[in-house]
Amino acid sequence: MNPTDPANQSEENETPQAPDQSTGEPTPEMPPPNDTPTLPTTSDADPAEDADEPSESVASEKADEPHRPKIRIPITLFLLTCASTYYVGGLSYALAIMTILVCHESGHFLQARRYGVHASLPYFLPVPIPPIGTFGAVIAMEAGKGDRRALFDIGITGPIAGLIPTLIACYIGVANAEIVSKAANRFALELGEPLILQWMIQLKHGVIPDHMTVVIGPIGMAGWVGLLITSLNLIPVGQLDGGHVLYALLRRRAHYVAQAVLLIALVALVFFPALKNWTLMLFLLILVGPYHPPTADDNARLGPVRVILGWLILAFVIIGFTPTPFILPMR
Repeated sequence: MNPTDPANQSEENETPQAPDQSTGEPTPEMPPPNDTPTLPTTSDADPAEDADEPSESVASEKADEPHRPKIRIPITLFLLTCASTYYVGGLSYALAIMTILVCHESGHFLQARRYGVHASLPYFLPVPIPPIGTFGAVIAMEAGKGDRRALFDIGITGPIAGLIPTLIACYIGVANAEIVSKAANRFALELGEPLILQWMIQLKHGVIPDHMTVVIGPIGMAGWVGLLITSLNLIPVGQLDGGHVLYALLRRRAHYVAQAVLLIALVALVFFPALKNWTLMLFLLILVGPYHPPTADDNARLGPVRVILGWLILAFVIIGFTPTPFILPMR
């Protein structure tokens, strides 16, 4: 399967608490009735200190203020990612892939706000290198604030929200695809086909002969990238979306599953040289570690619907991931 060469598409002071007096100055102590002046006691506050230090009530209000996400860096990275995706794939690709990423990260962010878990705005990752133009986006969340149910909902909503525009983009790409000879496109970059995309192609175009290939265009390319990013995020390890979902399902037992996943991936990397392009990804997963921090309440009940949905979304990796995403052009 080929994209339409994406590289060639045109297309964010506290005001110190003022003294209670309207003049802004403390009222001097009046001498007692016997006209004998008295010295101020040690409990009297220094006026300068009163003006510079907020009262306990103000400090308490500050502590109770909700977290306000910083916006300057996230907005800058968002604009840079818009530019990098436009640069590598044109307007149609940039609009499609940014819609997918925004939906994914908005799912996480809105659920975090719903449960009162502090979350940053998404940090998009621009990469002005064809054919993808981005490494997706990340959100920083407050660890251990939400309970087991909150962790599940926050972790699963992002992939589900992102999959909706992803599948739409894949359908558009497949529906408008061209079937061309591989020989005529021998210098074009080929994309590995995940199972779900193979099924779409077969339903629409039937079985494709070995000497032919499918050109899915820029919107289809965005859908393919969405499948790849969603599948990688659903790997059930550590702080990935799949790691959140798996911990919510199995709690501390999830650590054993995550360790097994990393071990299997390491063995596969050794025995299957074609997977060598995943070396850096595996190294980063091992570096971050397979463990997930506990929630505020690991005993919160998920219910059968969440449990079924959780296992189904984790199983999506099987049909959405491709071990060899890029196939080098023929020489």
